[in-house]
Amino acid sequence: MVAMNQLTETQLTLPFFEREGKRSTASYSEKLQRLLQSDLDFQGESSAYASHNFHAFPAKFPPQLPALFIEHLTRPGDVVLDPMAGSGTTLVEAVLAKRIGVGCDIDPLALMISKVKTTPLDPLLVGKTGYRISRDAQQLLKGNPHDLWRIKAAWTPKTRDFVDYWFMPQTQLELLALSHVIDRLEDASLHQFFQLIFSSIIITKSGGVSLARDLAHTRPHRAKVIYDAAGEVLEGMALVTENNPRLPHISKTLSSPVKEFDKRLHKALDGVRLLSRLKETQTILARANAQALPLASDSVDLIVTSPPYASNAIDYMRAHKFSLVWFGYPIEALGRVRRKYVGGETTGDIRFESLPDYPAKIVQEVHRLDEKKGRVLHRYYSEMKRVLKEMHRVLKPGKAAIIVVGSSVMRGRDTETGRSLADIGESLGFTLSHIGVRYIDRDKRMMPAGNRIDLNSQIQRRMHREFVVGFLK
Repeated sequence: MVAMNQLTETQLTLPFFEREGKRSTASYSEKLQRLLQSDLDFQGESSAYASHNFHAFPAKFPPQLPALFIEHLTRPGDVVLDPMAGSGTTLVEAVLAKRIGVGCDIDPLALMISKVKTTPLDPLLVGKTGYRISRDAQQLLKGNPHDLWRIKAAWTPKTRDFVDYWFMPQTQLELLALSHVIDRLEDASLHQFFQLIFSSIIITKSGGVSLARDLAHTRPHRAKVIYDAAGEVLEGMALVTENNPRLPHISKTLSSPVKEFDKRLHKALDGVRLLSRLKETQTILARANAQALPLASDSVDLIVTSPPYASNAIDYMRAHKFSLVWFGYPIEALGRVRRKYVGGETTGDIRFESLPDYPAKIVQEVHRLDEKKGRVLHRYYSEMKRVLKEMHRVLKPGKAAIIVVGSSVMRGRDTETGRSLADIGESLGFTLSHIGVRYIDRDKRMMPAGNRIDLNSQIQRRMHREFVVGFLK
C-alpha cells in the first residue's frame, strides 16, 4: 500500500499489462450493454462479507454491483478506479478479484475506511493488540481522570463544546482512554485499523456511544431521553410516560465504549482473516479531488463510482466529524473540508461550467423556483462535468466508466441526475452505452424513509431508485 501523503503523479502512473487475446471493442461494448440491462438490484443479497462490514457508511452501493462489472470487464492485474472512493466498496472488490484498486477522496474518514478495508493484517496480531488496547484503557480508567481530561484540554473551544454536547462525561473518559492507548501503537497499519474500530462504535447504523440518533444517516439529532446501561434515566424523565408513542424514537440507551470496542473488534476479525489470505494485493489511495485526479492519461481499465447527491442531500461530514474530532481534527478544519465536497451548498467562489441543453434546462427551471437552489444545482453539474472530464482523460480508449447515481428533488423539480450526467458525459467525448436502473431495498436506504411507502414524499421518491450510467471511451 502506498502512503496517501507520499503519492505523486509519477507514482500514480500505472503499468500497462500486455496480454494475449485482447477483446474486441465490439464484444466489449455488447457485454457492457448487457450488464447494464441486467438485474442490478441485488435485493436480498448480503453485503456483510470480507471487510465490507468494518464501518457504517451512508449511500453505499452493494458490493455485488462493482463486482459484476469488475468480473466481466477486466482481468487480473487490470486497474480499477473509484475517483470518489467513499467507503472503498469498489476497491475491496478490486482486491478480491486480484485487480489493482485505485481510489481518491478528500474525506479523511473515507480514506481511512478504504485503506483499512484493503490492507491485509495478521489476525493473531490484531487479536492480541485489541486485547491489550482494551486492557490498558480499562487500567487508565482506574487511575486519575485528570490525566485523560488533559488530552481534551488541548482541543479548540469549539471542538470541546461539540464533544460536550454529543457525549456524556463517562463516555468521553472511556473514549479518551481508548484513543490514548491506540495512539501509542507504532505500527501504522495497526494504528489505522484500531482507529477505524474506534470510529465504528460511534458511527453506527443503530446505537453508538454518542447521544446522537440517526448518525449513520447523516441527519443526527440529540436524543431527548437518555438511559444508562442499567436502564436508569439520566436525562428527560418528564418525557418517560406510558402513553408517549414517540419515546422509542427520541430515547437512547448508553453503552460502554470499551465493551462496544471489544464487540466491534470481534465482529471484524472474520474480515481480517479473509484479507490475510490474499496475496500480492495492490491498492493505491490518494487524498485528491476527483476534479483533478493525480493519474496519468489513458492509465485505467475500468471506473466504477457513485458520486454524491446535489445540495448535500447526504452530508457525510455531518456524521464523520463525530469520530474525526477524537483523532485530533478541529471542528473548524473539518468545516473547511466539507465546503470542498462535490455537491456542496456554497456557491460564492465556484467556477460554473457551460452545460448541455437538457441539464441547463433543469438548472434554469430550478433557478426560476428558487435562485439559490438553482445556483447550487449549477455548481453540482459544473463540478460533475470536471469530474467526468478527468474520468475521460485517465480511462484507456475502448474502456468503460460506470456511474451509480441517485436523483434529487429541488423545489418539487426532479434534477434527473442520471440523464443529465449522461448528456454531460457525451458532450465530453464519452459514448453512452445505456442507463440501467436499480431499485433500492427500503431497509438499505441512506436516510430514514418512514415505516410506510409514500410516493408523494420527496425523500422517498428520490431514494426509491438509482441510475447506473454506462459510458465507453
